[in-house]
Amino acid sequence: MQFNGSDSYISTDDLSLAVNSAIILQKPLLIKGEPGTGKTMLAEEVAASLGKRLIQWHIKSTTKAQQGLYEYDAVSRLRDSQLGDADVKNIKNYIDKGKLWEAFESDEQVVLLIDEIDKADIEFPNDLLVEIDKMEFFVYETGEVIKAKHRPIIIITSNNEKELPDAFLRRCFFHFINFPDRATMEKIIEVHHPNAKKNLVTEALEVFFEVRAIPGLKKKPSTSELIDWLKLLMADDIPDDILKDRDNHKAIPPLYGALLKNEQDVQLLERLAFMHRRESRNQ
Repeated sequence: MQFNGSDSYISTDDLSLAVNSAIILQKPLLIKGEPGTGKTMLAEEVAASLGKRLIQWHIKSTTKAQQGLYEYDAVSRLRDSQLGDADVKNIKNYIDKGKLWEAFESDEQVVLLIDEIDKADIEFPNDLLVEIDKMEFFVYETGEVIKAKHRPIIIITSNNEKELPDAFLRRCFFHFINFPDRATMEKIIEVHHPNAKKNLVTEALEVFFEVRAIPGLKKKPSTSELIDWLKLLMADDIPDDILKDRDNHKAIPPLYGALLKNEQDVQLLERLAFMHRRESRNQ
């Protein structure tokens, strides 16, 4: 059982090695990297490549670890008891299973994605230590122990918004997805836009990496934004020579809204363009 990428996902050798090492060690794979580098998509592709079902748990700032196990709806049970509902005697009717419970009780091994774990409270990872380590948890309301029938392949993503506890990190296999180099990016574009003109791709990549290299950008354009930008360039049938012969004094590329995501970065490029024009007049 080896993951080596797929027709729709370009995986570097280092990333494939990390996925396969985590599977062999039976440890959660903790993936970090810039937003837009395919961290969430990795779990989808691992599941598809290995022929396994994917269970996704997307974390929000309000998410609690207990929700991944189960939630007991005491309010509904109290209401039903007042209404004389016969089902109120069976407490299991008021327990909602979480994503970990779903993964643990699966008859076949699944891939469990815990997406953007750093969005939650700082104690969130610590609250899952025992369950992820022992692959079991206790349901207090029913007195039963839920044990994993098959240890799931766990992929955890983080955007580095918060530092994760050391005790949690020790239980994970860690990999940082480096931003793709030009050669890898060309392969990624080939997957998403196989009919793109080679000259357009070459010039678009030149502009893209130039923009990323500008100091002071609040949000550098990512892989997903490059893919969207190329889609727009192709849809508008923009000739590649517009990019090739662009005026260097105009720092903002065409259809920049797909690459730049805040007004500060747009203003930064406008200031750079103004400075270039002023320097040219003084020469």
